[in-house]
Amino acid sequence: MKIKISKLIIFMLLSTIAIGQTIKNELKITQVTPNFYVYSSYKMFGTKKQDANAMYVVTSKGVVIFDSPWDDFSYQSLLDSIELRHHKKVILAIATHSHEDRTSGFDFYKQNGIKTYTTKLTDKISIKKKQPRAQFLMSKDTIFNVGDTSFETYFAGAGHTKDNIVIWFNKEKILYGGCLVKSIDAPDLEYVGEANIKEWPKTIRKVQSKFQNPNYIITGHHDWKSLRVLDHTLDLLKLNNNKRK
Repeated sequence: MKIKISKLIIFMLLSTIAIGQTIKNELKITQVTPNFYVYSSYKMFGTKKQDANAMYVVTSKGVVIFDSPWDDFSYQSLLDSIELRHHKKVILAIATHSHEDRTSGFDFYKQNGIKTYTTKLTDKISIKKKQPRAQFLMSKDTIFNVGDTSFETYFAGAGHTKDNIVIWFNKEKILYGGCLVKSIDAPDLEYVGEANIKEWPKTIRKVQSKFQNPNYIITGHHDWKSLRVLDHTLDLLKLNNNKRK
């Protein structure tokens, strides 16, 4: 009996760490609205700790994850934290592009019976890079209806990568912009190794035109609480282009 109690205490401590707000967290979960949550995972680059934001939504049928935690410690921790907090299973995961901080957990999630989705273009890149692939592929913009929740995927064009998509929740007016959209505290465009700088502004403007007056815009990194991030991304792109002239 003591062994069982100890295991339960350890599990609860780990879950509390995952949900908590301390600096040493490997996984941080923040509530946006009653059913929407941003989760942030971390990775060390030398002595610098980099964050990656992603999101999940709790529906009447189960939980949908958008993108994957960055490191393998967080894969199970996220599932455990969601089940502990919401008493629901993760049933579906969608990646917004092919980078490691978006798709790295897909093999793990497939093993746990979670349906995984990417676009065909993301899958093509994942094959080339020998990265985890999704079970199901989207050939075009797609509307998902999961229980009481509806959302759509949208490919506006190249930007941060040539395959980046965004997710729009029309009822709640929440835009999950991912890495296509730069945080208000981003001083520059950061990693642009696979970016299309020329097309990026056009892509952002298409997103602005299609999804107007959002209540929240979730960025792929750093602070996500500003509604000025689309304009800020355009400002950074303009600044970058001016430097290159």
